[in-house]
Amino acid sequence: MSAAPVSILTDPIARPSRGKVGMASLILMESCFFATFVVAYLFYIGKSATGPQPKDVLDLGPVIVNSIALFSSSYTAIRSFRSLATGAIRAFQGWLLLTILLGGYFIVGTGMEWYGLITKHGLTITTNLFGTTFYSLVGFHAFHVIVGLVCLTGILLLSLRGHVKKSDAGRVELVGWYWHFVDAVWVVVFTVVYLVGRDGGTLTP
Repeated sequence: MSAAPVSILTDPIARPSRGKVGMASLILMESCFFATFVVAYLFYIGKSATGPQPKDVLDLGPVIVNSIALFSSSYTAIRSFRSLATGAIRAFQGWLLLTILLGGYFIVGTGMEWYGLITKHGLTITTNLFGTTFYSLVGFHAFHVIVGLVCLTGILLLSLRGHVKKSDAGRVELVGWYWHFVDAVWVVVFTVVYLVGRDGGTLTP
């Protein structure tokens, strides 16, 4: 007699990981939120009746350096999680610390950019439409980076206390999914705000 076909609903081995499904659902939901902010930014480009405008205040140089740091953190995160999967705890901790430092550098750079925009150019979230959409979109992304840093730092501290083992690699990797998502979103945000929006931020008739 032939064996009955295996069903994903009855065979626990075939069921998808609840953690992976949960993280994938979270990323999908967050993607919708980001899409809303991006569309709003694109819609209001050039519609601020008063200055300053994007091309007058956005400086690409520092932002590019910050972006390189954030994108590099995806590589160090991959190295970290792979090290944990092979049981190389020290390497895992080292790469994870470097990931946190790179992400922290990005946040500090964002804070310095905002400080300059506010103090030198008078651009706040209530100044004009550009300020409102800029701080909303970039700030929403920065918030997610901070959340990711808190999670990564928590994992590092637990690891230093001996509570993270090779067997935890699958669960730790889920935080990596979130971190890579944050990095991928920055590609969109950087393109929309600093490339497309920077030169398009003039009042249109």
